[in-house]
Amino acid sequence: MAREFNKNIFIMLLAVMTGVIVITFFIADLQARSQVTEELTYKHTEEIKDLESKNINFTTRFINSLGLFDKAREDRAYGDYNFEVAFLWYTSALHETDNATFQIYKTRVITHCGDAIANYLNSSGNFITAKQKFQQTKDYTHYDVYKNLLDLYVNLTASGSRLTNYRINASTYLTYLSENLTFSDNAVIFEQNMTEIYDLFNQTILLYTTELTDVYKEVEKDIEEEYDIFGFIEDREL
Repeated sequence: MAREFNKNIFIMLLAVMTGVIVITFFIADLQARSQVTEELTYKHTEEIKDLESKNINFTTRFINSLGLFDKAREDRAYGDYNFEVAFLWYTSALHETDNATFQIYKTRVITHCGDAIANYLNSSGNFITAKQKFQQTKDYTHYDVYKNLLDLYVNLTASGSRLTNYRINASTYLTYLSENLTFSDNAVIFEQNMTEIYDLFNQTILLYTTELTDVYKEVEKDIEEEYDIFGFIEDREL
């Protein structure tokens, strides 16, 4: 009887110990799983925060870059207006037969050329800054589609800067030509031989036209066709 009692006690103790061991392993497994879950949750949360931060930085920088780009285009449009008006006054001055009127036209040419140069300098600076910011914005996205779009804007702003530099040179040459004009014997003539300046002026105009049609407009077209972005207002792209 005592043996049977001891046997039962042993079996009970064994069962209890087995249960304790099982529960201990179960608790340990739960703790391990909980720790893994916490680590994964923390990692996931940090990844989300990183993505959100990058998205915010990307959006902010992209909008800021577009703002500078738009300002550069606006200044360039003002520069184009002043340059075209200056050239019209220059053409009128060449054919003027009245000295007083000629002097007025000559002054207007020089004034508008100066205004054009100021506009183009502002535009060029904004184009360059926008280009840098578009380039930097690429660091805040891992999507190739956005990087490709930003590359197009980098190319567009670089081309815009070249356009303004060509027009700065053209405005400078036009100023030289106008300053050298004089009225003599009821006709307008050059005081000195301006053939070299005139040739430089024409070469610069050709370079500007080539850059505008073969590069700038083509990149605009790529952006519009590939990304359905139709934000280039024609009357601001003279």
